[in-house]
Amino acid sequence: MSEQLILKVSQLNKVYEAADNRVHALKNVSFQLSKGECVAIMGTSGSGKSTLLNIIGAMDQPTSGEIEINNMKHYMNQFKEPHATLFRRENIGFVFQSFQLLKDLTVEENIALPLILKGLTADEVKQRVNEMIALVQLEPWSKHRPIELSGGQQQRVAIGRALITKPPIILADEPTGNLDFNTSTEILKSLFEMKIKLQQSILMVTHDAYVATYADRVLFFNDGEIVDEYRCQHSHQDMDTILHKFKVIMERNV
Repeated sequence: MSEQLILKVSQLNKVYEAADNRVHALKNVSFQLSKGECVAIMGTSGSGKSTLLNIIGAMDQPTSGEIEINNMKHYMNQFKEPHATLFRRENIGFVFQSFQLLKDLTVEENIALPLILKGLTADEVKQRVNEMIALVQLEPWSKHRPIELSGGQQQRVAIGRALITKPPIILADEPTGNLDFNTSTEILKSLFEMKIKLQQSILMVTHDAYVATYADRVLFFNDGEIVDEYRCQHSHQDMDTILHKFKVIMERNV
């Protein structure tokens, strides 16, 4: 893992205003993500995890605060369309719990789509897609459509699509939430093998302590704030420590 900073979040706030209600979803959230690092975000429901991912992915606007990617600051207007689409295209790859594949496109067409939107030539697209399909081990299924694939295979397609443009940051929202334990383990191993090979940086929301053990660090959220942090040792103690820290947070809310 490199010491090069890929993402720096400083004093990020998000307030939702309603007619008779004011919700402070994020409260002065600050953290950093290094090149090749995976940071997992855990917290109770409504603690701000998804709000944070939505803002970093330019799907929502912050109320205040700063976001830097590769030492470049990004300002409020970049979280509004059409700037938000360009921001996502250049900086972010997404892996969702529900895969979000286009059902009428084949595996190779789904993976190719971000490159086509960036305007790469047909030869460039073909070469990079073939390389990615090999990397996610889907060569026999390259002409298949999502309905013909297992859940694990569909998530491999989603991972390939997220990585194909080599974005600085991958945002993964419950990436194994729809998969059984064995398939989840297979996907996590695949994702983190590619993280090492491609020196990718991943910000991953999960409610599962087992999934969090694959990360380098875990940030614990409660009521819109980071209340604890743990650096994984990649040993048997990780699961117990993560579960204990999460239990402490849940007991605060009882």
